[in-house]
Amino acid sequence: MILRDVPVKFHSTKDAEDAGICMIHQEFNLANDLTVEENIFLGKEMRRGLFLDKRSMRAQSREILASLETKVSPNARVKDLSVSQKQMVEIAKAVSRNADVLIMDEPTAVLTRSEINVLFRLIRSLQSKGVSVIYISHKLDEVKELADTVTVFRDGYKVATQPAAELTEEMMATMMVGREMEDMFPHKDTEVKAEKVLEVAGVSSPGYVDDCTFFLRRQEILGFAGLVGAGRTELMEAIVGLRQRSSGSIRVQGQPAAIQTYRDAIGRNIVYLSEDRKGKGLLVTKTMGFNLTLLALKRYVRRWGMIDERAEESALQKAIGEFEIRAPSNKAVINTLSGGNQQKVALGKIMEVDPDILILDEPTRGIDVGTKQQIYFFIHELAKQGKSIIVISSELPELIGVCQRIVIMRSGRIMGDVSGSDINEEEIMRYAMGIKGGSGNEQQSAG
Repeated sequence: MILRDVPVKFHSTKDAEDAGICMIHQEFNLANDLTVEENIFLGKEMRRGLFLDKRSMRAQSREILASLETKVSPNARVKDLSVSQKQMVEIAKAVSRNADVLIMDEPTAVLTRSEINVLFRLIRSLQSKGVSVIYISHKLDEVKELADTVTVFRDGYKVATQPAAELTEEMMATMMVGREMEDMFPHKDTEVKAEKVLEVAGVSSPGYVDDCTFFLRRQEILGFAGLVGAGRTELMEAIVGLRQRSSGSIRVQGQPAAIQTYRDAIGRNIVYLSEDRKGKGLLVTKTMGFNLTLLALKRYVRRWGMIDERAEESALQKAIGEFEIRAPSNKAVINTLSGGNQQKVALGKIMEVDPDILILDEPTRGIDVGTKQQIYFFIHELAKQGKSIIVISSELPELIGVCQRIVIMRSGRIMGDVSGSDINEEEIMRYAMGIKGGSGNEQQSAG
């Protein structure tokens, strides 16, 4: 590496930061039990003699957070923040370092459109002050909007480096996957009319979800849309026993289901793929095989409580082939894999219990275009096999391309649902913004 015309070699991230290079990682790198202020200055604390200069750090934290137009308090504990708020803290931490070179890895994966606009203004402001930015993203519209030069990688190799003005989004996508992208989504079947396999009536979770009613049919791919903070994740967590319900009932295969814990949900053949791979989906310091069999561990336990390692290895080998997982070895630790391969392991993990109903929360967040396409076709194939799937996504083109029906939420309530020709961005956003709907529960009940 050459930095400012001088060859350099870094032995740690501290060396890089001392040289003026700072990185915002795709996966959060925050201390959950510390405050926002303490995270921003972690390892770079301001001091007044022997003591921490808390007043200066708090003032500077407020200033940086204000520049990001976020209402996050410097005193808030990181563990109490939403996913998008944590991302803004990561960005604030990087900005506080006053770097000359700022590397951003998927910084907008969990941000709202308004937060993305703020970030873009910040990037342009940093550029005007002489900061160079490396922006890593699978959102090609953002790359096209921001970048001066684009470098495309595929399978660890550089494919091309060209001026952004010479590339369209379609050209970048084609270079990324090595083939044309006309068939990004599988052929979508017409609206499903089969029996209902999941019926949710009047479910509430204090502070998050209010009186939500909807249903899911056998072999249906049902989308859940809404702005960040609409309550989609919280509703699904309440359904599968990961969040307290204050009211409401659930029926599975036509029978009342007393689901109080996630174990109860699995017993009813319902699984949930978390939006937070690192925090809730996988044990990132463990191997692929260790993670893959966690939900179905009883199947792999021999006498005296010992794990049948041969059976576990066989299951891993099958998953590697089925999900096309790319790893340096079968013993690879999760945090050494790319985001796409981590997600494939997470999918393999929930499939180990052979579920009938799958709830997939942001299943393609932070992964490359080629892996997205693989996951879309995998979801389609599961539905053909008789599974019923709920897909939560913040990307409307994804929901429109994959789902036969879409439920829209706003402020913890179901506003309505769309199907057929009504599945389009304009109609969905009318519900998401509160311009239309509000009687979604009645519409769902009537279905």
